[in-house]
Amino acid sequence: MVRTPASRAARGFTLPELLVVVTVLAVLLAAGAPQLGDLMRNQRVKTASFDLFSSLVLARSEAITRNARITVTPNSGTWSNGWTVTEPGGTLIHQQQAVPDIAISGPATVVYAESGRLNAASWPQFEFTAQGTGVVHRCIRIDLSGRPVSKATPC
Repeated sequence: MVRTPASRAARGFTLPELLVVVTVLAVLLAAGAPQLGDLMRNQRVKTASFDLFSSLVLARSEAITRNARITVTPNSGTWSNGWTVTEPGGTLIHQQQAVPDIAISGPATVVYAESGRLNAASWPQFEFTAQGTGVVHRCIRIDLSGRPVSKATPC
């Protein structure tokens, strides 16, 4: 049987070729691993801010729909422990679970009046942060009309 170049190429990779590929992959993985942690922390901050943003929009909508004051309150006095959206009688509308490894600072409560406007004299704001060097802070500000605005910037 005569071997042709095509039949030799179909046999697979040689050991040196395989070692070069594994070495290159290991170098790329070692270079990218530190940024992966920051990417995950950034995504957690973004997700937590969007969760609170949607809860605020829900509370405003429910205040208008139910023609009642709706309160958004942190669990155990800390926004990082989650929050609840409730009616004046204590009826639970929405409950958010704790957000691990994210620091959230904000007002003691947010109360929406029957009109959907805030029952406050100033614009409340929430700041979301996490530990890490490349973590982007997020800020949610609520104007007096009750609309929340989210930005990728410190408050």
